[in-house]
Amino acid sequence: MSALDDEILSLMRFAAERAILPRYRNLTDSEVEEKAKDDLVTIADKETEIFLSEALAKLESNVAIVGEEAAHADPSILENLSGPCWIIDPIDGTSNFAKGNGPFGIMVALADQGEAIAGWIYDPITGRFCSAERGKGAFINGEKFIATPLEKPKPNLAAMKRFMMDDQRAIFEQKIQPFYDIADAPGCAAEQYPLVAFGQHDLAIFERTLAWDHAAGCLFVNESGGSCLRIDGSPYRIDDGRKGMIAATDRAMFDHLAEKLQAAGYKPAA
Repeated sequence: MSALDDEILSLMRFAAERAILPRYRNLTDSEVEEKAKDDLVTIADKETEIFLSEALAKLESNVAIVGEEAAHADPSILENLSGPCWIIDPIDGTSNFAKGNGPFGIMVALADQGEAIAGWIYDPITGRFCSAERGKGAFINGEKFIATPLEKPKPNLAAMKRFMMDDQRAIFEQKIQPFYDIADAPGCAAEQYPLVAFGQHDLAIFERTLAWDHAAGCLFVNESGGSCLRIDGSPYRIDDGRKGMIAATDRAMFDHLAEKLQAAGYKPAA
């Protein structure tokens, strides 16, 4: 692993051991809040983001910090996504974590000019550490990793359908689902992206594409040899505010789904 990978892993591991794992299945009601409908935050999210923000600022003092919880409190922070910035998701899969379930993970990305240039995903339960750097490949626990589809009778597709508009969900269910085995989405991008790269899920379709949920994972899939792109085939930019994205274990599966979505008239929410 690179020196930066080692540093990020050390920070993620420390944050997990200090703030996350002691609260796993041990949260009190007062330590969980609903910041928006079906959107939870816990004391562990807040403490982890504060720690990582301070630590990353010391690594690169001239790089902005865009944390999920900070951006929720002050949306003007999102203006930093177009320049050099660290992006932090202190606990991805908070709803799982708050219920005492997995999966959940920590996600950090380094971006510039609206594009992720490095990303890291840490699973506190298993210790799995996924990393990627633009143009240099994807790695799992420091070992180079290449995405490989698994043989299946029918490709499987994971979808967070609850984020779709009602009319688009109907199109999806009537015109897209019959061509795929529908996989259970883990409710956690920190797990969903590795599942696609591993070939356990051939495809995942996303509606919301917030930077902290997707910057690291999208880069990881692309650098592993898979395809993570907007539905129209354009690259994912963290600062454009668009919705809709497909992650696929290989480009052929991406093209197959994208073509079917276009033919069906499916469009992500504006």
